[in-house]
Amino acid sequence: MSLIAMNLEIVCMTLGPVETNAYLVGNSLTKEAAVIDPSWDGHLILEQAQSRGWRIANIWLTHAHFDHFGGAAAVSDGSNPPPPVALHPLDYPLWRSGGGSKTFGIQMDPGPEPTVDFTDGQHIYLGDIEFHVQHAPGHSPGHVMLYCPEQGILFCGDVIFTGSIGRTDLPGGDYEVLMETIQDQVLTLPNETRLLPGHGLETSVLNERNSNPFLQGLGEV
Repeated sequence: MSLIAMNLEIVCMTLGPVETNAYLVGNSLTKEAAVIDPSWDGHLILEQAQSRGWRIANIWLTHAHFDHFGGAAAVSDGSNPPPPVALHPLDYPLWRSGGGSKTFGIQMDPGPEPTVDFTDGQHIYLGDIEFHVQHAPGHSPGHVMLYCPEQGILFCGDVIFTGSIGRTDLPGGDYEVLMETIQDQVLTLPNETRLLPGHGLETSVLNERNSNPFLQGLGEV
């Protein structure tokens, strides 16, 4: 599925053993692209970029669970030069342990080790398109969300889903912290903000404020 907002084009691909959304985002003017959470089957992500004449310049990980970087190796191997991988430092231990893949009996190549540290409040760019990095713990200690205020889009990873929220029963998860993240960093955004989650369908702040059963009593209706 391809979504176009001004000069930002977003290709969502649902891949891998737990149907994780990988987002290939490209600047249609500069042809520069980034992959947000290359979940699996990196060769398919590469094909989408190549069909559009895009150069993948960055891999941005919202967090380090295995299903969010299982395709990073193939994306890196098929790109020239290989794109750097960005991750919040608090999730480095999770990445180095395989992102929980061994718990599920899954063997995978993790790809290149992250070399770019995400920090809260950091501004990153795709050509002239600006994204804000928001440290959003609760699902994992170093989880981040990537907010593009100009386009009104939040890549929210596994913080919030359509009608649900991220798991907190995995190592490093914390339900109370996750709910604080949602209240402070999601529900404070404009109602029309598009939420592009790590699993499932796109939603919006308004939809989740009004209908998500986990959010009753949070924020203002």
